[in-house]
Amino acid sequence: MRRRHLLHAVSAAGLSISTARLFAATTAPAAAPPADLGLEKPGAPVPVEANAEHAQASERRGAPAPQASGEVSEVGEVGEGRPRFLLVFLRGGYDATNLLVPIGSSFYYEQRPRIAVARPSASDPAAALPLDADWGLHPALRQSVYRLAQSGQVRFIPFAGTEDLSRSHFETQDSIELGQPIGGTRNYNSGFLNRLAAELDARQALSFTDQLPIAFRGPARIANAGLRETARPAVDAKNRVLITRMYEGQALGGAVEEGLALREELARDLSPDRMKAMTDAAGRNAIPARGFELEARRIAALMRGRFSLGFIDVGGWDTHVNQGGATGQLANRFEELGRGLAAIADELGPGLWRQTTVMVISEFGRTFRENGNRGTDHGHGSVYWLLGGGLASGGPVAGDQVSLTATTLFQNRDYPVLNDYRAVLGGLWRRQFGLSDAALARVFPGAQPKELRLV
Repeated sequence: MRRRHLLHAVSAAGLSISTARLFAATTAPAAAPPADLGLEKPGAPVPVEANAEHAQASERRGAPAPQASGEVSEVGEVGEGRPRFLLVFLRGGYDATNLLVPIGSSFYYEQRPRIAVARPSASDPAAALPLDADWGLHPALRQSVYRLAQSGQVRFIPFAGTEDLSRSHFETQDSIELGQPIGGTRNYNSGFLNRLAAELDARQALSFTDQLPIAFRGPARIANAGLRETARPAVDAKNRVLITRMYEGQALGGAVEEGLALREELARDLSPDRMKAMTDAAGRNAIPARGFELEARRIAALMRGRFSLGFIDVGGWDTHVNQGGATGQLANRFEELGRGLAAIADELGPGLWRQTTVMVISEFGRTFRENGNRGTDHGHGSVYWLLGGGLASGGPVAGDQVSLTATTLFQNRDYPVLNDYRAVLGGLWRRQFGLSDAALARVFPGAQPKELRLV
């Protein structure tokens, strides 16, 4: 009876609940599940593009969730001075070789006769944009990321990635989001961003996704909010009281109250009137707010407030057929992604942008050689992007590198991984958040932070 009344109240409020997981949690001694804006899907997150069977298989393989350490590293005070970090995950394995173009390699042009991006040329708008003698940037990013790079606000890290060699989207995405040593038993109840949130302040973390990703899964309660549409209206006062009373005195009472309050906060911050005013105020550029750019502006609007640790994923990067070169489907995705990333910097403003880093990663790169369908196939090493207003001085390309020849390719087909993602992020967070070696060992067990002096 109590359950039926609760479902009726929730339905009247325009919410949805994964009832089996929610009610089971009230009798379990484990930590409460992550608070979710709509009180939906508080259980296991489902990777983007994964089906229910894959998610359930991941659940079965998972070990019990570890307990939070309770030890908080010293970071900046709450307010404008505290550091912010956003992880942008490009799902599908984007073609990094046509993003950061190896303009100094004749081998690149030999192996990609139909999809290569031309060497820089002042007279050719379709040519790569020069970064240094060895590397250029895809021309679709001319009006966005390239402008940031020219002012020292972007660093690219080629030959980056994970030791995972499966070349499977699901397998490698899971591997990266877990951040656990390769070859050991996987604990699907412990994602690396959840472990980072436990070292910082989980209340300042938010996943900008419809479902909580594996990276944020764990004992620290993390909220999630899909931003592809304007925030749904908050629960009206009558139903809010009814839902609160239903959980009063129960184990999940605090989580329910927190979820309702957070949803009300986001409904205010992302109201159509407020977003229109913010977009109009930021309209000094001529780029229309659409697609990822609008979503990125909503992310920045929330990170201007109390959220300082975030995750967003962007799909559509699996370009086996007709990916194009300077133009085409991949170029179009680069353009939209670039506009969104530039919009984050614009929306935050110079002060907050100096306290922010945005890391763009993907599960793997793609084959160095083009295939017979004018596309590329699943590869290994990738190129990571780091953006921020307070990056350390240095060249536009960072990390260990190698000249590109047939003998230096991994298995004679892919970029090798010379800069492990856990080591790169560990080195970044040691400088940005001031995390100790012990804290970093909890976030990335078995990994040694790599000091690239990115910030």
